[in-house]
Amino acid sequence: MALAQARHDQGRLLGRMEALGFSLREEAVLRTLTQDVLKSSEIEGERLDPEQVRSSIARRLGMDIGGLKPVDRDVEGVVEMMLDATRGYDQPLTEERLFAWHASLFPTGRSGMTKIRVGAWRDDGSGPTQVVSGPLGRERVHYVAPPGARLDDEMSAFLGWFEAAAEIDPVLKAGLAHLWFVTIHPFDDGNGRIARAIADMALARSERTAQRFYSMSAQIRLERNAYYGTLEATQKGGMDVTDWQAWFLACLTRAIASAEDILALVLFKARFWSRFASEALNDRQIKVINRLLDGFEGKLTSSKWARLAKCSQDTAYRDILDLMERGILKKNPGGGRSTSYDIVGV
Repeated sequence: MALAQARHDQGRLLGRMEALGFSLREEAVLRTLTQDVLKSSEIEGERLDPEQVRSSIARRLGMDIGGLKPVDRDVEGVVEMMLDATRGYDQPLTEERLFAWHASLFPTGRSGMTKIRVGAWRDDGSGPTQVVSGPLGRERVHYVAPPGARLDDEMSAFLGWFEAAAEIDPVLKAGLAHLWFVTIHPFDDGNGRIARAIADMALARSERTAQRFYSMSAQIRLERNAYYGTLEATQKGGMDVTDWQAWFLACLTRAIASAEDILALVLFKARFWSRFASEALNDRQIKVINRLLDGFEGKLTSSKWARLAKCSQDTAYRDILDLMERGILKKNPGGGRSTSYDIVGV
């Protein structure tokens, strides 16, 4: 039942997106991939710059979104991995490809301050690999990974299974691939992000399209405690993966439902520019309005406008007043230094 529901929702979403038209589909894909990269990193406690992620993805997809931001190498690496997994979903997953993904995640050869093996399986040189939490001296061990000496055989078996003709539904294979890879835990770091990329790759295969309209990582981020709890219980529970697969399917269904939010934002932006297409706006106004439409974090103030548009405070205030007179911006409740503005509903 859960599998049938997930498959039905996949098909329904793809059908709705197909009816949008090329430019709106592109915008939906850009928003989805940006969210996917940001949230997959957040699950691991790492916050990336949203504008850098969006700029990197847009550049690689050949999209003209204007005002592309310079991108740090660590952001480029995460984007490279995610796009290779989803855009190249129909290409074989190999040991070398996984090594390349890992190297792209850790371009300096370090995880924080710690030097790690990059583009190679872990060797357990400093002892058994464990997933732990808690303060020093009171750590809780959630999971102990297989010994490094077994990794060649374990990964050979995993990759052979992943590329073999599916004996189960491809969506079930996506959930099992995620679980199997993160349980092997073949790298010193980055296993969670790579496991989610593999699951996205398998889901793209199930849909036979590289276009992504929902983000499993964003939904997993919302359900982080359940994600880790179900994962730990399954890894300690022997060979029964029923609870994990049930959770994965339910999470997938909720992720697809959340795509409605992305669709609503894309359609709102399209309606906005359709309504105000004839307005003679300056480049600063167009840039900041697009930032608002693309999902601006926090409240827009005149000082934030000045920083975004790289102009003086006085110029920012004149730009804002002009947009208020045109009925494009409105002043939010409150005043003084806390005065903020938002786009008028279309």
